Amino acid sequence: MTCNLKRWTVRLVSLLACLLFWQVAASVKLDLGLLTFTYVPTPKAVLAAGWQLLTSSTLLAHLGSSLSRVFAGYGAAALIGVALGLLIGRSKWAEDTLLPPLEVLRPIPAVAWIPLAILMFPSSELSMVFITFTGALFPILLNTVHGVEAIDPRLVASARSLGAERWSILREVVLPGALPSIVTGLAIGMGTSWFCLVTAEMISGQFGIGYYTWESYTLQNYPDIIVGMLLIGVLGMGSSALVKRLGELATPWYRTRRAS
Repeated sequence: MTCNLKRWTVRLVSLLACLLFWQVAASVKLDLGLLTFTYVPTPKAVLAAGWQLLTSSTLLAHLGSSLSRVFAGYGAAALIGVALGLLIGRSKWAEDTLLPPLEVLRPIPAVAWIPLAILMFPSSELSMVFITFTGALFPILLNTVHGVEAIDPRLVASARSLGAERWSILREVVLPGALPSIVTGLAIGMGTSWFCLVTAEMISGQFGIGYYTWESYTLQNYPDIIVGMLLIGVLGMGSSALVKRLGELATPWYRTRRAS
């Protein structure tokens, strides 16, 4: 209990120190040459802009649009990424045929997908969901593959010697063994899906947190830019923490092993 209190105290002090530096640097318009705070709003101005957004009627529209796009793309990426990861991790044929083209596509940034997504999909909504999907897919896929390949082959051999069939081995040996890595990929994928969504909304959206942030920049509402950035950070952190928490509940044996 005392240890946890000390850790949270350190975290709070660290956060307050960052806010204090931000306040001082923005107030005196600190200019370090390569880095300047001349046009950076103070925390007080950002807080006022955040309160204005909170009490406006547009907040729910922005949140609803972003959340629906993220969870639609992320949900599809989770299903396809885990399925493909299990297949590639368990099959040399699938690894040789599916992994090379996926590895070629993986380094392509989200912003590079936007023109092609606009051409491929009849609506901007579907194109933004697709970009979110591509952002979440690869962390989930690669972590699943890594988790499957890290399973001790002796466990699979033991299950097979006891008469377990292929689907039984997958369900009772491979999936539980790979689940911690899958959860890690799901948490990372949630964060990257927010990053990709914001990029798409800045270009193709009419509502959403990314669109709100970009619109604030074009209108030179600088406090609103930081409000949008903080909203993205909080939503991304909260959704990733939710995925991690659900993963911990699904892998109690892994938690116990780490604690010991």
